[in-house]
Amino acid sequence: MKIYIDGKFCSERDAKVSVFDHGLLYGDGIFEGIRAYNGRVFKLKEHIDRLFYSAKALLLNIPMSHEEIMRATVETCRKNNLRDGYIRLVVTRGKGSLGLNPNRCGRPSVIIIADKIQLYPPALYAKGMAIVTVPTVRNLHSAVNPAIKSLNYLNNILAKIEANNAGVEEAIMLNAEGYVAECTGDNIFLVKGKQLLTPPLSAGALYGITRATVIELAEQSGLKVSEPNLTRYDVFNADECFLTGTGAELIPVTKVDGRVIGTGKPGPITRKLVGEYHALTQVSGEPIYK
Repeated sequence: MKIYIDGKFCSERDAKVSVFDHGLLYGDGIFEGIRAYNGRVFKLKEHIDRLFYSAKALLLNIPMSHEEIMRATVETCRKNNLRDGYIRLVVTRGKGSLGLNPNRCGRPSVIIIADKIQLYPPALYAKGMAIVTVPTVRNLHSAVNPAIKSLNYLNNILAKIEANNAGVEEAIMLNAEGYVAECTGDNIFLVKGKQLLTPPLSAGALYGITRATVIELAEQSGLKVSEPNLTRYDVFNADECFLTGTGAELIPVTKVDGRVIGTGKPGPITRKLVGEYHALTQVSGEPIYK
């Protein structure tokens, strides 16, 4: 495997960062998870746009232009002969001193990894998954804003630990007001009648690229999409439920906190959106091989 680090490609064995990198020491950095399908990088521009939005929020000056990062991402896929896979793009504050002060860091580091990923067991995509609500609440906007896709993922990891302890793969996180925000690594959608519901970004949901794609596909199919504040009651009484994310893609949820959702099987609207999403990924994106 060839990994891109600060303008150079190196082997996995030789891919190293300094122990004084503030991304390692303090989680001071940002990242994007990106998918490649059928020899194309899906929604690459949207992911790089979001990367720069996160960087701006952290006053992190990425030492490359938007176009340069796009080219480096595609080249990393090419170096690894990747046609279908997962790309992890990381920007750290860079090497600095012991202490929080970001002004003592030098040049930020850009790291790109292109490999395979299987977030959930394949069987769950066919039969649906059970999830739970966990006590750990989503970060406040006034603390670590959930819109920033930062390297500090401890909030999500604590919730993931609680999910694992409950014997499930994923968990719903509520915000401080008790409304549904998102899951530990995915956005959440509900189907009620002919309506598609998802928590508003103001509730603590990430500006998900897959989330936005699914909303667009749903609207094109004639579904009414809305973003109200949702409670656990709304989830329990939904006709269908599914999660979205770059790593997860679209995965049905058939049980939440012991309550069966709908018929207990992936519903027709979920299945339709899964098919439309997969069809789109096969023909859309930045070509890796020209």
